[in-house]
Amino acid sequence: MTNNNTISLPDLARAIYTVNRHAKTAPEPQHLYFIKKETIKRLLKEKHAKKIGLHFSEHPKLSNQHSTLLVQVDDYYFHIPPTKEDFQNLKHLGKLDRDFRNPQTKMSLSQAKKIIYQYIDWKPASKKPNKTRQYSSSYFTPSSLGKMEWPPRKTFR
Repeated sequence: MTNNNTISLPDLARAIYTVNRHAKTAPEPQHLYFIKKETIKRLLKEKHAKKIGLHFSEHPKLSNQHSTLLVQVDDYYFHIPPTKEDFQNLKHLGKLDRDFRNPQTKMSLSQAKKIIYQYIDWKPASKKPNKTRQYSSSYFTPSSLGKMEWPPRKTFR
């Protein structure tokens, strides 16, 4: 855990809010939802967030109703998947109250991710360097006579 003490709870809550807002419209939101969940789990462990109760989900999976865990971080509320213990220990609040909204905030996604990455000490997986691409064309197939490299890399002048 590096520099967790320098990140304020309101900034972290705003960062989670921003990541969550972008995840709802992202074409591939898995990573955004993952870092949101990891951040909230760590906040719960450190007692900086509070479990409020369970809500029925707005989007049932395969027409089966399921519940989500409502968590409070500073002045913001978020939903994450519940654990088995949550069903045993927390009150079910029923249907989601659509009148309630989190406070609006302005923060860029890149800044929000930077704050969250610093908090959860997340490092991106190292990318393997791409191998040099072989030239391919549907119009020309280089011959193997003389083991010529294509495209030519050396000029003979």
